[in-house]
Amino acid sequence: MNRRTFLTLTGTFTGGMLVLPDFLHAFGTQQNLIVGEQCVVFVQLNGGNDGLNTFIPYDDPLYYDLRTKIAFNKESVVGKNRGMGFHPSLKDFAQMQQNGDLTVIQNVGYPEPVRSHFRSQEIWQTAVDSNKYVNEGWLGRYLDLQCNGHQPTAGVNLDSIDNLALKGIEPNSITVKDPNRFKVKGGMEDSKLSDNPQLDFVRKIANSVSEGSDEIQKALLKSKSETSYPKTELSKNLEWIARLIKGNLNSKVYYTSLNGFDTHDNQLSIHERKLTDLNDSLFSFYKDLKQANLLQNVTIVVFSEFGRRVRDNGNGTDHGTAAPMFIIGGNNKGAILGKNPNLADLDNGDLKYETDFRSVYASLLKEKLDFNYSKIGIKNKPVSGLF
Repeated sequence: MNRRTFLTLTGTFTGGMLVLPDFLHAFGTQQNLIVGEQCVVFVQLNGGNDGLNTFIPYDDPLYYDLRTKIAFNKESVVGKNRGMGFHPSLKDFAQMQQNGDLTVIQNVGYPEPVRSHFRSQEIWQTAVDSNKYVNEGWLGRYLDLQCNGHQPTAGVNLDSIDNLALKGIEPNSITVKDPNRFKVKGGMEDSKLSDNPQLDFVRKIANSVSEGSDEIQKALLKSKSETSYPKTELSKNLEWIARLIKGNLNSKVYYTSLNGFDTHDNQLSIHERKLTDLNDSLFSFYKDLKQANLLQNVTIVVFSEFGRRVRDNGNGTDHGTAAPMFIIGGNNKGAILGKNPNLADLDNGDLKYETDFRSVYASLLKEKLDFNYSKIGIKNKPVSGLF
């Protein structure tokens, strides 16, 4: 375990402008945080990715019976293994699995599933039961307990909006749209505090932003891209994350997302474009980390808020429930965990979940972040055979 000093930086910083999030209510004293070398990178697929056409049960006749318009024939599926294979656009996912660096967890979901995008994302981001509501995200709760006081870059969200998963009682994460524009010159002089607590608070925030922007730039100066990335937003975000990891920013959690998976119509062409972006971006990130000898220290988690209905709607698919998760790097075992989707035993036309997503979270917290998952209210046992 190494002792690291995290930056003092608060709020959401997008394009050179600091916006204080509405949940910011306290400013603690910066202290050291004892951490290991491991970090976790989350890639959230917004809109409900069609798991059955991502990791395809090509050997099951029911797949073709139920998906007469959008099924992929056996010859086009790549990386065939145990009757399952990847969408033709995911050839590098197949390669990463062949390399032993990618695990598929099949049929991931939760009890009493919800088909609302917003609510299901909220359930995944807070890790509570579908009939319960909390204000803090599961990673925010973890960071509240893991950090000593106010450590705002313990988590970094590469996006234009905040992510509930990282929201805690303390603001231990930041949202940055473009780290290259994340430059602030000077803070507000805080050597003499006034009798106005609000003004003192603003002084502290301004100084923390100034210090934080300096440290971000130091991390970027200490790193460069050794790998060619595609020209897409997801690729750019993953390239930034790689730069920050290689530059020893040493955040524990990184988060980004890819939109556009709500494929009710014209699914074949839309899904192909989205999965091509995902494949090419992630494989560049994977090669970058591998070349830097960091892949074993970085665990990449790819998930969506729900899957799609098993039967197609003629030109696409509607909101469903369970779907696969993908774990890349972090010395995972490169396995396929769980049974193949059972298309003969559906729950009102949807897949039945086999693995609760909170079991995956428990594995990540225990095995990669050295943290007792029960402390943030997760009661599910870790997934066996993942790491």
